[in-house]
Order: sequence, then C-alpha cells, then structure tokens
Amino acid sequence: MTKKEAILKAAEELFGELGYTETTFKKIAARAGVALGLVAHHYENKEKLFIAAGLDVLSDLRQSLREEMAKANNGLEGVLHFARRYLEFSLEEGSHFMVLIRCSPFSDMKDNVNKETIGAKFTELYTDLQNCIALGIEDGSIHPEVDPETTSYNVLANLSGSVRTQLLHPYAPPKFYPWALRFIERSLANGNHAGNPPE
Repeated sequence: MTKKEAILKAAEELFGELGYTETTFKKIAARAGVALGLVAHHYENKEKLFIAAGLDVLSDLRQSLREEMAKANNGLEGVLHFARRYLEFSLEEGSHFMVLIRCSPFSDMKDNVNKETIGAKFTELYTDLQNCIALGIEDGSIHPEVDPETTSYNVLANLSGSVRTQLLHPYAPPKFYPWALRFIERSLANGNHAGNPPE
C-alpha cells in the first residue's frame, strides 16, 4: 500500500468513526503513520479528502452490488440481490460504510461540505436499480404498475433508512435486515414471485 492509499484508508476509518468535524489532518496522519504535510500534499484540504474517502467506499460498494445483480435470473431477483448486498456491505468490517452515512445525499450532516460529487455517484445506484425494476416489469417478476424511476428512489431510501436504524439506533429489532428485504420484496413482487417471510 502506498502512503497515499494509507492516508485514504485512515481517513475512511476516522471519518466513519468520528465524523467530519472531529476528524483532523493530524489524526489522519497519525493513523496512517505518515508526516502531517504529506496528507495536505496529496489531498490539499479536509473536504477534498472527505469526498475522496466517500467516493472510494462508494466505488467498492457499487462494484460489489453489480457483481451480485449479475447472478439474478430476473428483475425482482436483481433488486433483491442489490438490496441484500447493500445491507451486508454495511455490516462488513473494513468496508468503512459509515463514511457513506456521513456523506450520502441522505445525510443530515450540518457541515458546509459540498456533497454534489457524491450525489452524482449515488445516481449510478439509482440507475442500476431502475434497470432491474424495468427488467422485472418486462419479465413479469415485478408488478406492472410499478414506476421504475420513482421506485428506485424508494428502494434506496428504504435501504438507507434501514442501515441508519441498524447502525445508529440502539434498539434495532432482531432480524431487522431480513424483514427490510421482505418488505421490499412484497412491495414489488408480481403475484407468486413473492417469497416466504424470514424465519
């Protein structure tokens, strides 16, 4: 791992753990084991490093989601593979998913950070979902009255809310993620394509 990569990984860890305001170049340099000036040399300022950290995690997430969607036999399965992987990724140690919670378009972060770049990247997730939903309508696995564009936003908002509840809420109910998946499936499934509830 290069020093620049070490800085980025340290930033992902710290932004996820501490948030934007509490994370400093000094803390990042200490975590990465590099000189303080090297952090500024590679990333100029904290906002640019924050955005770079979010984009790096988002890129890993999207690649993982697309690999799972490719295994689907129909549109509904594609949506469910996407949703399941999104939730699994949020729990994986080393995924640094908390950075996405801090800098996603759904974040309520008060800091004056320009999140347009991250928002544009999140749009790719909506597009992937929208394509799966359109395919599901075409192949009959998703109810024909579903609107692909609006529904892609609803599904991702549901997933984002579920992740925030699981990771930030001290009283998330047991089997919360399986039931979140079940909710999405029942909302979209056309007739006998709906599966069984979680055990």
